[in-house]
Order: sequence, then C-alpha cells, then structure tokens
Amino acid sequence: MDEIKTYKNFAKHLSDISGEVIKKYFRSKIKIESKKDLSPVTVADKKAEEVMREAIIKEFPQHGIIGEEFGEHNVSAEYKWVLDPIDGTRSFISGALSFGTLIALMKNNNPVIGVINHPVLDEFLIGDNEVTEINGETTRMRDCKYLTEAVLLTTDHLNIEKYQDKEKFDNLIHKVKIYRQWGDCYGYYLLATGFADIMIDPVMSVWDKLALVPIIKGAGGIITDYHGDDPIKGNSIIAANSIIHRDVIDVLN
Repeated sequence: MDEIKTYKNFAKHLSDISGEVIKKYFRSKIKIESKKDLSPVTVADKKAEEVMREAIIKEFPQHGIIGEEFGEHNVSAEYKWVLDPIDGTRSFISGALSFGTLIALMKNNNPVIGVINHPVLDEFLIGDNEVTEINGETTRMRDCKYLTEAVLLTTDHLNIEKYQDKEKFDNLIHKVKIYRQWGDCYGYYLLATGFADIMIDPVMSVWDKLALVPIIKGAGGIITDYHGDDPIKGNSIIAANSIIHRDVIDVLN
C-alpha cells in the first residue's frame, strides 16, 4: 500500500512538471510537425515527455518507460511508466481544452495506476483500479440504467467506418440520448467524473489506453476492447458503466 502511495505521489509530480511545460506552449505560435503516421506533433509533446522521462530515470532508475514520442527504455523491468505527453494534440494545436496528459504505471504488464491530467484546467484524475479521485476527491461513474438515457462519446467519427462496423455504430447512435465527439482522454474523464456514460475508440495505441484502465475501473465502470475482451491485449476501447456496458457490446457486435 505504501509503495502504491509513493508511486501515486510521483505520478502527480510527473503531471505537475509536464503540465508546466505544456502550459507555456498552449495557444502560442509553435511549429507543427507530422510523424510517420501523419499525426501531428509539437515541441510541447516532445519537451513534456522529456521532463517526465528524466524524472523517472533519476528517481526510479530500475523502472522502464514506454513513451509515445521517444519509445522504450528498460522494457523488461517489473515496473514501467507509459507516457502520452499530450493526448489530443489536434485539440491542443487548435486551442481547444479537450486534451491532457496520460500516465500509466504497469507492474508485470498490468496497469496499477492511471492518470489523466488536464494542466490548463488544473484537473488531476488518478485511479488505481479500486478508487478514482479528481483533485483529491473520490469520483464515480453515474448509474445510467438504459441506453436511451445515455451520453455516448467518441474521438473521431471517421475512425468508426475506417476500423469497425459503421452501420452498427449508427444503430447505437440512434439508441442513445446524446451523441458527441468530445474525445481523446477528455471523453474518459467525463465518464469517470459522472458527466457521460459511454466512450468508444475503435483503434487505440498502448500509450492511449493503459492509463484509462485503472481510472475507469476505479470509478466503478467496465473497460474492454471493442468485442468485450481484455483492453490490455486489444487495440480498441469501449468504456461504460457496469449496467449498460453489455448492451453496448451487443449492439456493436
């Protein structure tokens, strides 16, 4: 227990130091580069990951790191930190607020701590599979009982057709109360803090998804891949509360 508390405190430290970097560049004129997959990246992404990597190597030199911008370090370690310095770079470069920093701590390849930090909003969300807290206060998903009452979110509607069955997703849209593209980590934040009910991403990278698992579980929700299987092994995410998650899976599959 003391060990987890130590790592949670350190995760907050990583959020603070990366957040200071990110806030300096938000809504400023910065160069936007394209990675090999044509996704955007900025100096803010790179420098935020750099300060986190430096802090981890200094404090826990035996730990491993998997970062979106700078790859892997000591990946055979028992503990590994998984870093996405700016999840939602398109939102960041557009001046929108729906971006954040994702941090996960893996123990023997299972996520034991997850963080969504919104530095501009000064909101720090952390979960450990049992409890999720927002700025130190416990938070839970709301008890939406029916799809007809649910708020459904996704990051990019175009990705549904590209990676999954668009017709079945459209069917889900017509069943829910509200559908919006309030996506990236911000969508999962809205679930965990009780403002939305279903978040779906048809394709996810390792650094996109691992922090979400302890957060959604700690907030009382269920998180799986698109087919209802282990999200750690899959490459997609469906998160919802425990009442309607099965209904979502059934509609989409």
